[in-house]
Amino acid sequence: MPPPSLDFWFDLSSNYSYLSAMRIEALAAHAGVTVRWRPFLLGPILDALGWEGPPFVVQKEKGAYVWQDMRRLCRKYALPWQQPSDFPRRAVLPTRIAVLAADEPWLPAWCRAVMERNFGDDREVDSPEAAAHMLTALGLESQRIIDEAGSDANRLRLRERTQTARDLGIFGAPTFFVGEEMFWGNDRLEDAIDTARSVRSAERNE
Repeated sequence: MPPPSLDFWFDLSSNYSYLSAMRIEALAAHAGVTVRWRPFLLGPILDALGWEGPPFVVQKEKGAYVWQDMRRLCRKYALPWQQPSDFPRRAVLPTRIAVLAADEPWLPAWCRAVMERNFGDDREVDSPEAAAHMLTALGLESQRIIDEAGSDANRLRLRERTQTARDLGIFGAPTFFVGEEMFWGNDRLEDAIDTARSVRSAERNE
């Protein structure tokens, strides 16, 4: 019987996705749960829902709280944190690369590198130069990957991935699925992992 699994839907520009992306592998491995990484673009979904942007950007008071919350949570999780001077920071090229790397073992490391550069160092991530720097640091063929990520076929993959997120009813990031059961937000990561583990335990006992 295959190990229990969950789908991790996230946006590379999402601050709360950053918290989950940096934690999910260790937590899931400890629980014996497999993670399927599902990068997508949240912006088009917010547009389709008629939102002007992330709520804590539109609402000044909520935004002030969120940055306080991020400082507190990064201290809790021992993660680097520097409030982005540009938020939400454009990350289309990194997301195209992440979609291209769907079946590659380096996908999680790539996503962590992008997010740590954005939220840990407050540096731009969307230029070919930034992407090449991060890919090279991971020991990868930067120019080939950047060229393939920008191909028409891969651009279509990203559009289809984002539409799939929309069809699933995703309205924010991060979002986790165990089967058809949805969990929204970094604070539901542990619940999603526990559910994945308990579902498989129940199947084994049937």
